[in-house]
Amino acid sequence: MLKDEGQTMRYTFPKRERLNNKKEIKELFENGSSFYLYPFKVFFYPYTPVGNESYHKILFSIPKKRFKKAVTRNKIRRRVKEAYRLNKHSLLKPNFVGGPWLIAYIYVGKKVYSYKIIEEKLIASLNRLKES
Repeated sequence: MLKDEGQTMRYTFPKRERLNNKKEIKELFENGSSFYLYPFKVFFYPYTPVGNESYHKILFSIPKKRFKKAVTRNKIRRRVKEAYRLNKHSLLKPNFVGGPWLIAYIYVGKKVYSYKIIEEKLIASLNRLKES
């Protein structure tokens, strides 16, 4: 846990923050914007939350076409999720203007990168999202 201005920040990635609603996924890919930051293609789209939700919904995709073995895909997915979980607080700062977003990370790299490289690129993508 991290203490941030009197509040306790938890490094979690609960189920409610995962993007799994088919309507929202379709809306994201049809209407959303995107950018490349190798090894990721990032889609993002602001959405109006139901109720008092104030969190972003995230989707991670590692294509079966590039990585045939599930073991490899799962390894990459674990690394990306862990990097997001530990660094999502930078996107959730109170000075962040705008509502919550639907965000999709598509892994377009051709090889399995180390956790350190994935984390650096994910942090760069979060910073770019903050500027958008």
